[in-house]
Amino acid sequence: MDYPEIIDFLYSRLPIFQKDGASALKVGLSGVIKICEYLGNPQHKFKSIHIAGTNGKGSTSHMMASILQEAGYKTGLYTSPHLIDFRERIRLNGQMIPKPYIVEFVTQLKPFIEQNSFSFFEVTVALAFKYFADNEVDIAVIEVGLGGRLDSTNIITPELSIITNISDDHKQILGETLPEIATEKAGIIKKNVPVVISITQPDLAHIFKEKALKEGAEIFFADSNFKIVEEQLNKKLRSINVQKLGSTKKLKYNLDLLGTYQLQNVLGVLQVAEILNTNGYNITNIHLKNGLKKVVKNTGLLGRWQQIGDKPLIICDTGHNFAGISEVLKNIVNQKFENLIMVIGFVKDKDVENILKILPKNAHYIFCEAN
Repeated sequence: MDYPEIIDFLYSRLPIFQKDGASALKVGLSGVIKICEYLGNPQHKFKSIHIAGTNGKGSTSHMMASILQEAGYKTGLYTSPHLIDFRERIRLNGQMIPKPYIVEFVTQLKPFIEQNSFSFFEVTVALAFKYFADNEVDIAVIEVGLGGRLDSTNIITPELSIITNISDDHKQILGETLPEIATEKAGIIKKNVPVVISITQPDLAHIFKEKALKEGAEIFFADSNFKIVEEQLNKKLRSINVQKLGSTKKLKYNLDLLGTYQLQNVLGVLQVAEILNTNGYNITNIHLKNGLKKVVKNTGLLGRWQQIGDKPLIICDTGHNFAGISEVLKNIVNQKFENLIMVIGFVKDKDVENILKILPKNAHYIFCEAN
């Protein structure tokens, strides 16, 4: 089989959430455990950072990977879903996984995959873990796909875990209330593994504290230790001044990710870097500065308040739930324009009714199928 045939097999023969919805999900970790055992448990052969949350986990993952690359670490990055190319999901120092590696992996495992009816996500996670192990990465940044507790990525024992924010999404799978969703996300907190909470949500903080206490995991609320005291936006960079609790010193960083929501994510990233340094890593302030300034260049991140056209100004953003769209609208308000045209597509598990209520009235809309 050649690469197009392999990709067709992955898309058409395996259950995939983006296409099939909740029916594509398998409850439990038995599938991914089985396929990884067959591969010799590659997830035990590299160090990792595990990232969960409703919004911001993708951006946080790419920021963290960019910083680690700047610090000279051979860095794996696993994220989902992809936007254009399947290989976006699996990167090594920002470079997408080679097509021949995917072809060889799937060709060799195809009978085993079909025999066990593994899902698309189980196969993709196993592929990433095997690729990182084979390439002997120094560390891999692993983003969960959905939830946390029962997510296929949750068979790793990371150096530390990060949980970004909690909001309504995938309610039919993760729970109807924010505490229920938070409990699922808290499922990535492991025994004696530090966990960083990027933004404190007062009604949910106790859930993370209780889980961390149960696991003997030290917990850090990033926005209690760091705060942004000044921020300024120009066309290509968002400049921020950050102050650490107990210090009068201000550290300046320039972010190439321009969305306002990145101000929440960056605090978690700074907290993680500080913890890694206490655990033997060497991430200097220069590495932080360069990593945050070159996230797109270093990692290939797409679709986070990304300008894809100039005349007229065209922005692409992957915000896809109520909280995400709310943040997009904050950015739109800060733009100067005469006419606003919004092209929007949702998959069927989104809270479209409530999202429609907050969209600007003075805009032209093109609704399309999200394929």
